[in-house]
Amino acid sequence: MTRTTVGLRIIGHQLPGLRWGGCESIHLGVQRQRGGEVVDLVPGDADEAVFDLSVDVVVDDQGSDLRGPFVHGRRGERFVYLSWVQARPDGGSEMFRRAKLHLSALTQQDVANAAATGATIEATLNLTEPDGGPLCASVHPPRVHWRLAPAAG
Repeated sequence: MTRTTVGLRIIGHQLPGLRWGGCESIHLGVQRQRGGEVVDLVPGDADEAVFDLSVDVVVDDQGSDLRGPFVHGRRGERFVYLSWVQARPDGGSEMFRRAKLHLSALTQQDVANAAATGATIEATLNLTEPDGGPLCASVHPPRVHWRLAPAAG
């Protein structure tokens, strides 16, 4: 078994704004696997939301697998949660909606290439639903575009 760390960048455009459906001060972040903490909050009225994460690529006799503190789900069904929270005046927040960004859309070859070359796995998506609300539910292509971004340098 080999383990390599690669970058995972999520770039979200067209955020829904700070208010929706009775929620005020809407922010978006990524949810940790253990404890469910939502971190790296971006205001809902930002021009874009960019999340730079590190994930482990584990290669074994079953192929390539993605793991790490932000990777949820079982092997073959991995995903990252983008979680919408309502920020409170006391500095806390309350999650009210989330989107499941499926990593299973990546091919074994894409994952292996990222590990071998140091490329960043990159997802680009629109963060607003057609009704104007924050993106939610399961997100698969074509709602998300996956690519390998060449390694810097």
